[in-house]
Amino acid sequence: MPARVAAAVVWPLAHVPAPMLATAGRPPNGPEWAVEMKWDGVRIIAVRRDGECSLYSRAGNAVGSSYPEIVAALKAVPGNGTLVLDGEIVAPERDGAPSFGLLQRRMHVERPGEQLLAEVPVRFFVFDVLTVGDLDVTGETYLDRRARLADLDLPAPLSAPPHWVGMDARKLLYAAEEHRLEGIVSKRIDSVYLPGRRSPAWIKTALRNNTEVVVAGWTPGTGAMESTFGSLVLGAHDENGRLVFLGNVGTGFTHAARRAIRDTLDQIAVPASPFEQTPPEAAAAGWRWVETILVGDVQYREFRGGRLRMPSWKGLRTDKVPAQVDVPPVR
Repeated sequence: MPARVAAAVVWPLAHVPAPMLATAGRPPNGPEWAVEMKWDGVRIIAVRRDGECSLYSRAGNAVGSSYPEIVAALKAVPGNGTLVLDGEIVAPERDGAPSFGLLQRRMHVERPGEQLLAEVPVRFFVFDVLTVGDLDVTGETYLDRRARLADLDLPAPLSAPPHWVGMDARKLLYAAEEHRLEGIVSKRIDSVYLPGRRSPAWIKTALRNNTEVVVAGWTPGTGAMESTFGSLVLGAHDENGRLVFLGNVGTGFTHAARRAIRDTLDQIAVPASPFEQTPPEAAAAGWRWVETILVGDVQYREFRGGRLRMPSWKGLRTDKVPAQVDVPPVR
């Protein structure tokens, strides 16, 4: 195991280190980079101190009561002293691929019952260690921290997912896509852990899906977007040819595109919703409706039926008519 230099530290429970964040970009290659898979779940900082275990979301909220099996496993990790881990809680499908849609059944349930625990089991993929045995190891290199992590005897459903050094990141990205993962994260092997900081020493490359959508309306904007729109209301045709709601997209627009689209929206305004089943939040939020003649292209993370998850606008399309736009396949 590599030599380490660590300083004693006592983490008060009132203080929870914020997770280090990656910057988005193309995957780099070279012997100075390690690559991990990117898991589609919820980021968690896990803290064990004086026999008490807590799980904290990226926003610093205590969420341990939602994942009692993770808390129990954290208590069972051998060793004494404070332990602080960074990782992702995921809900795997039967084939092992994480499903954010499945995880949502657990995310907002404060005290899940036995049936829900059985129906939606979760795992905690631990990819970093910040404190072990009361030692603050955030100043150690990535490889040293990974070696410390490998030394921990993590009981299920905790585990340390693999990392690869010196491999072609593009091949790993293809492997992530093949296994329906979210993407990859490339990390410099000499990088230290910077709590709460977004660093170019970590680079995330996410896989996204594309689909066409019908523009059905828009929502009023606020602040800098008050003169254009907050988001576009999206739709597509189901197997019976009915226009169904797919969600809203509010990111991916340039200022020029927002102005141009708003000018077009004003020219094709209509008084009523084009959906047979209008989203219940539309009236209260003051959604505006338009003729369904515009087709757009969006990227999105996941579609499990219902709404697109994390859509981002790519642009209007002139090579398709609205009647050709169907609901995307469930992924």
